[in-house]
Amino acid sequence: MLPKRRRVRAGSPHSAVASSTPPSVVRFPDVAIYLAEPRMGRSRRAFLTRLARSKGFRVLDAYSSKVTHVVMEGTSAKEAICWQKNMDALPTGCPQPALLDISWFTESMAAGQPVPEEGRHHLEVAEPRKEPPVSASMPAYACQRPSPLTHHNTLLSEALETLAEAAGFEANEGRLLSFSRAASVLKSLPCPVASLSQLHGLPYFGEHSTRVIQELLEHGTCEEVKQVRCSERYQTMKLFTQVFGVGVKTANRWYQEGLRTLDELREQPQRLTQQQKAGPEHSS
Repeated sequence: MLPKRRRVRAGSPHSAVASSTPPSVVRFPDVAIYLAEPRMGRSRRAFLTRLARSKGFRVLDAYSSKVTHVVMEGTSAKEAICWQKNMDALPTGCPQPALLDISWFTESMAAGQPVPEEGRHHLEVAEPRKEPPVSASMPAYACQRPSPLTHHNTLLSEALETLAEAAGFEANEGRLLSFSRAASVLKSLPCPVASLSQLHGLPYFGEHSTRVIQELLEHGTCEEVKQVRCSERYQTMKLFTQVFGVGVKTANRWYQEGLRTLDELREQPQRLTQQQKAGPEHSS
């Protein structure tokens, strides 16, 4: 008596495989899939292989130069790259297959054909963004450099100019010149600064200016610059020195005497020269 054949239950994964296209029919000859096993498991890999072949996909059992698509499950991009390097099975100069997440595979199985590869499917690690080169032969004199009204590094240059202005209010000529010169160089650069490496070889970038630029690049703001702009002294000195005929010494004297606003100056006209009186009268 012949043994009874085991019936395949309808709706099971194995019945779906058995009722699909025969394994010998390859519908997509340009696609050769290799299912990487590390996180997938042997039994699941075997099932997915049968499923793909039943739908007309070509699935290779060994990793070789014929593979066009490597499919991985539960694997990060870095892990995928390390796996590919460890395989080391492709001849030199041979094109590398696409490293794809299992989502591409499942979507392709559902569609019955290879779906377009989108960014979310790829496991390749993105290459670092190449920074545009900055000329290291920057002229030392500002008159030899372009000074456009609008430039690529406004945030950086304005921060250094704030520190330069604050140094001027404190009669610190050295810091004023240092920050002003560095800001001038930033204005003349032909591209945005995205990394400190782009400043190598450029003049007037000392330790302090470089530290400010680094903080701005990493956090979008600089605590030192923020504190200066919020300080009462800086705001008052900036306000007073904008009055026609008022220099740093006069503004500093008024600040030391307790004056803080233009209204307070208007209330004490005896402090002002004829030129200085015109400033508060025509200021808001």
